[in-house]
Amino acid sequence: MNILVYGIGGVGGYFGAKLATTEHHITFIARGAHMEAIIRNGISVNSILGDFHSHPNLVTDDLNEIQAPDLVIFGVKSWQLADAAKNLKPYVKPDTIFLPLQNGVRNSEILIEYFSSQQILGGLCNLISYIEAPGVIQHTDFVPTITFGELTKKKTKRLKALSKLFDQADIKNIIAEDIQREIWKKFLFICTISGLGGLTRVPIGKMRDSRYLSEIMKNTANEILFLAQAKGINLSTDDVAKVFKIIADQDPESTASTQRDLMNGRPSELETFNGYVVHEAQKENISVPVNTFIYECLSPMERMAREKTPS
Repeated sequence: MNILVYGIGGVGGYFGAKLATTEHHITFIARGAHMEAIIRNGISVNSILGDFHSHPNLVTDDLNEIQAPDLVIFGVKSWQLADAAKNLKPYVKPDTIFLPLQNGVRNSEILIEYFSSQQILGGLCNLISYIEAPGVIQHTDFVPTITFGELTKKKTKRLKALSKLFDQADIKNIIAEDIQREIWKKFLFICTISGLGGLTRVPIGKMRDSRYLSEIMKNTANEILFLAQAKGINLSTDDVAKVFKIIADQDPESTASTQRDLMNGRPSELETFNGYVVHEAQKENISVPVNTFIYECLSPMERMAREKTPS
């Protein structure tokens, strides 16, 4: 199989490096010093599960150099996905499969604007990793997992083939019964902690130990639950309870990637998280005051970061 990994940050770098240990043809779309280091030396992953090293078949920032892929895995941030899809569109086949792994709940919708819906799977990943140095990915916690499924909820041969591919790469994977529900479950967790983390600038342990901030997190999550239910997503109060069990089990010093982006003055996924909740709630005539407060407080910082940083 000819596989293209578009974006070699923490997510694309880890899973791309795993895939490059197989006999499949693997192409990385990367840039800058990170790309140059991988071209010279391959990609290294320092992992709590054991370090490993691999060499993709091609590493480039020029799409004219690629072969038309059978599978594209998107590892870019959610706010970069539309540009990635637009850039890639002339270079793919009518039967190329697209698997987005970004945070957020609109990724499949974004891809449908550029490709046939029949080519698109729903997906998400659970992984804590980041670029430690050019050509080096650091994986810091739990077993990384890719969850994926058909948007139609059908069980198809290509899902089984994709699962077999991930098995070959030693990537834990789950075929979801309802991928939209799974995507929203992760969104419920990541949106609850990310914006507030960016606003308070403290790790998750400090937020959960504060009675006041814990209550804000609960209100944030409940607003997301109400929005999901209004949009026909099968989420429940049990899912909110499970999110707070996950929050309780997190390393007290951990921070979300969007929080780190906000704190470091980089463009973040704020619009995809709290911003999405605010804008969609307006369409559904739902009140989301906590998400609105978080979003409006952080928006000026987000705009400044985007003015300084090209997409």
